[in-house]
Amino acid sequence: MTIQNIPLFQAMGAKMNYLDTRQGVIAQNIANADTPNYRARELTNVDFGSMLREVSGRYNVKMEVTTPGHMTSSNDPSNPRNVKSRTTYEVAPAGNAVIIEEQMINATKNSMDYNLMTNLMRKNVGMFQTALGKGQ
Repeated sequence: MTIQNIPLFQAMGAKMNYLDTRQGVIAQNIANADTPNYRARELTNVDFGSMLREVSGRYNVKMEVTTPGHMTSSNDPSNPRNVKSRTTYEVAPAGNAVIIEEQMINATKNSMDYNLMTNLMRKNVGMFQTALGKGQ
């Protein structure tokens, strides 16, 4: 059995591949920031929230409040943190819709996510090495 056969490592590898591809798309958007009629591109995200809602609805999983001191579910519609602001898009006179600041933010978030996955991979490999008696 190799490390590539472990589902956790497969998932982390797939996420890292996605982030690598996304970084290329962001770089392309930045490179074309002055190209007339160019529209910024973005990879389609996997919506884990909808998958969770589907499973939650099927199995009817709910938060249980058994003591008055318990916190309630964060899915309360009256909770203002759940309201998402609508993204506005700017278009330059030449028809270009790339917002360079937005792309730089996307690149930074992408880099942070990639670093997180790299650290998780390193920590999990370290745990396997420790379990096999080869750890530090």
